[in-house]
Amino acid sequence: MKYLFIIPLFLVTILSCQTEEPTQFSEEALQDTFITINDETITFAKILEKHKGKTILIDIWATWCRDCIEEMPRVKALQQEVPDVVFVFLSLDRSTSSWKKGINTYNLKGDHYFMQSGWDGPFADFIDLDWISRYMVVGPDGQIKLFDAIKANNIHLREQLITN
Repeated sequence: MKYLFIIPLFLVTILSCQTEEPTQFSEEALQDTFITINDETITFAKILEKHKGKTILIDIWATWCRDCIEEMPRVKALQQEVPDVVFVFLSLDRSTSSWKKGINTYNLKGDHYFMQSGWDGPFADFIDLDWISRYMVVGPDGQIKLFDAIKANNIHLREQLITN
């Protein structure tokens, strides 16, 4: 009988420890710098500001990432399905030359940036980056609508793109 009491208490404890996903980027993440396709430095805040009022799909990827490459056809299908959504690709490649070559190789259409701070920078730390491919959705209001998806066919990802 005492086990019947412990199990519900255990479940309540686990469920109450779950944290909500953020809806806004931290100031540190917003000030992290990226490299543009023209080799200029830009903050993440400026990237978001450039697309203010639009739904943004953020795709964190790398040319060496097999999972990322396998998801590309699904990403391209989403681009066809939701043409008003801005696609921002953030690359974790080892060099800007491999990143730029990958954009051409995979014929990626969108807004492209190189994550010069990599896995350990303020942006990656804020989103707790531990796996790629990684997708996020930012709504027209600048709020994070979807914080973490690892597949481009994630039902919540698609819902956020369609409803925003």
